[in-house]
Amino acid sequence: MIWTAEEQATPQPCLVSLVAVFFFFLFSLALHMSIGLFPLPRLSAARTLLTCPPPPRPTPFAITRTRTRTWTQPHTRSPTRFLSTAASQNQTATMTDQHDIPAPKGFKKVTEGKATILFPDTNEVFYNPIQEFNRDISIAAIRTWDEIFQEERSARLSEKKARRAASAAKRAKEGLEPLPEKEYPEGVDPNATRGITILEALSASGLRSVRYAKEIPNVKHILTNDLEADAVASIKRNAEFNGISLDLLEPHKGDAIDVLYQHRDPLKRYDVIDLDPYGTASPFIDGAVQAVSDGGLLCVTCTDLAVLAGSNYVETCYAKYGGHPVKAEFCHEVALRLVLNTLSTSAARYKRHIVPMVSLSIDYYLRVFVRVYTSPAEVKLLGSKTSLAYVCCGCQSTYTQPLGKIAESAKGNKKFGVNTGPPVNEKCEHCSSKFHVAGPMWGKELHSIPFIDRMLKHVKDASALYKTQPRILGMLSVCKEEIDAPFYYTANGLSGTVHCTSIPLLHVTSALLHQGYKVSGSHAAQGSIKTDAPPSALWDIMRSWVKLNPVKNVKPDSPAGRILAVEPTTIANFELHPDAKSEARKNNLVRYQMNPAKNWGPQARAGGANKRKADDDVDSKDTKNRKPEEGPGEPAKEANAPYTAAAVSEETSH
Repeated sequence: MIWTAEEQATPQPCLVSLVAVFFFFLFSLALHMSIGLFPLPRLSAARTLLTCPPPPRPTPFAITRTRTRTWTQPHTRSPTRFLSTAASQNQTATMTDQHDIPAPKGFKKVTEGKATILFPDTNEVFYNPIQEFNRDISIAAIRTWDEIFQEERSARLSEKKARRAASAAKRAKEGLEPLPEKEYPEGVDPNATRGITILEALSASGLRSVRYAKEIPNVKHILTNDLEADAVASIKRNAEFNGISLDLLEPHKGDAIDVLYQHRDPLKRYDVIDLDPYGTASPFIDGAVQAVSDGGLLCVTCTDLAVLAGSNYVETCYAKYGGHPVKAEFCHEVALRLVLNTLSTSAARYKRHIVPMVSLSIDYYLRVFVRVYTSPAEVKLLGSKTSLAYVCCGCQSTYTQPLGKIAESAKGNKKFGVNTGPPVNEKCEHCSSKFHVAGPMWGKELHSIPFIDRMLKHVKDASALYKTQPRILGMLSVCKEEIDAPFYYTANGLSGTVHCTSIPLLHVTSALLHQGYKVSGSHAAQGSIKTDAPPSALWDIMRSWVKLNPVKNVKPDSPAGRILAVEPTTIANFELHPDAKSEARKNNLVRYQMNPAKNWGPQARAGGANKRKADDDVDSKDTKNRKPEEGPGEPAKEANAPYTAAAVSEETSH
């Protein structure tokens, strides 16, 4: 067809229709997209034609929050740094259960307590399921401490009110005007329960802090710190996945030592500081005792038991903890006392002192909970709380000596002096062997019985909260029964020294009770005997046992020969004493459990370029050639699972 010039200048109807339809399509597309009925692909030709920028790519966690959030208004952070407890609980309550949400690609879910964390398939962030007991008992300890802390605060406020009332009455009697009341900002109740602040200095995945945020009701703020960027990203990811505001749980990247020193000011201190390092906690202790608030709780873990409870690295132990360990059955209690001494001497430099609440030897690590107070008067008592231990290397007879002594006058004035010693001769009076000197170490109580009573009540009442409840109850019950006497023996150890048939544990405890001594077990070792009896009383019991069960071929110049060559001054009564069985044993509590799996333990440390070197504990070239420690202390028999399993009986064969 050939068009004339006039026809070419006239628009054709079909072309006009096509253009109109095209623009109508674009208009409809834009309208539908604006009201959300037709979401465009992230990258498309339509977006290009409509000049629409691509939307931000949502993360799996943003998608999760969008699907599970029940409110309609967009979520914004509180303008204040500290989110109130009620607000944080309300926010958590609006989130669905993370247990039912599938893990994003490249992650797997780990559920512990009320927390579900996302754990990378790689080893970028550290997680150890054996430490669930550690986290459970830490939550129980912090909640118990918080109850006591709030009661103490209320008592102080009541005393303050009483003093003000007395002062006002006195002024009124004298015709003076009453002093003006202190004004508080609107909405602030000075009598209200104050939320607590927590600093987790070495967090890794953030699991511990997430559990603290979700399971401790009175938390106001948690600073969750780690040195690695990957770990900090994991902390933030897990907080968001669990629906926790980043005002409540604040991820922080930094060196733990720097963070602790930055919070030494009394106005910046934290109520609870948790140190759970891979290895020794000694580099962090000086900062921690300064950064914890007055009356606050310090929670410290040490996993370097090869140093603390062995005899191969005495120089490293002294460098890190300021004391020498000893190769003995009670090496784990010595380890606890060395750590407590490090805490007490570090605190004393700043006119502060510690009061141990619970001190535990668990599996392959130590965990201590101590309160820190500021009191120059109490610091003066530190010398009398610090002891040396003299341990016979032949029969393990042990004697302790405080470094300082206190003389009190009739008026109550105290005079501090240096103690005299040593309390032993050059050689043991029982077996003529030499003594090893251990310490200096903490010489006072390891536990606070009133605190343990409160903790036991809380754990019993909150049975659904702790998966490891049976073990917590068993261990705390044994700690409560421990008498205030340093160290312990074992029935097998006593029998091994004199090379006789193994004496039943109940025979030893009954004989000691019949003689009027105090006896208990120790949570640190199965079949242990803590007593205030002198070593001579124990060896008399063993001599009496050997008379009933004679031994043969004992060398006269051996420790056994020298001990048995002496006649007993008191004949032991092995008849079962009514108090020989402890309450924990009578109630069949889980005291010492079997290992949960093959090759269980601390596992490998988390990866990362900035992590401190694993073990300065074995950092010299000579230590590579040293023999592994094979001390007489029993291997860890406790475990985290199964928690419903029957307890391993103490000396059940007897």
